[in-house]
Amino acid sequence: MAEMIESLNLGDLLKYEAPHFYSRDRVTVGAGQSLPLGAVVGLVTATGHYARIDPSATDGRQVAAGVLLQPCDATLIDRDDALIVARHAIVAQHALQWPEGITAAETLTALAQLKALGVLVRHGA
Repeated sequence: MAEMIESLNLGDLLKYEAPHFYSRDRVTVGAGQSLPLGAVVGLVTATGHYARIDPSATDGRQVAAGVLLQPCDATLIDRDDALIVARHAIVAQHALQWPEGITAAETLTALAQLKALGVLVRHGA
């Protein structure tokens, strides 16, 4: 019998957020990317659009600015209806989605940046 594997959902990722949606921001994800739930994102300073974190970038994406709370398909156009958790929240480490090739040191730096925002990452949550 084949085993069914359920994809991650918001409950797997978000373990705590402040009341009245204080922890969330509605943001624009820049065109040319399709991001999964749990993607760690940075803010491109020139455009104000969010993109998957890229530690080697120099345009703002190198700094973790939040975690995507839903999948976002911005393959063809900017999407201005994305939700991120940006402050005062707890997320599960196993549900975070990182770019391919990110190093352990770069991940630790991004986790510290999230912590500075008040987004705590818990193991086994």
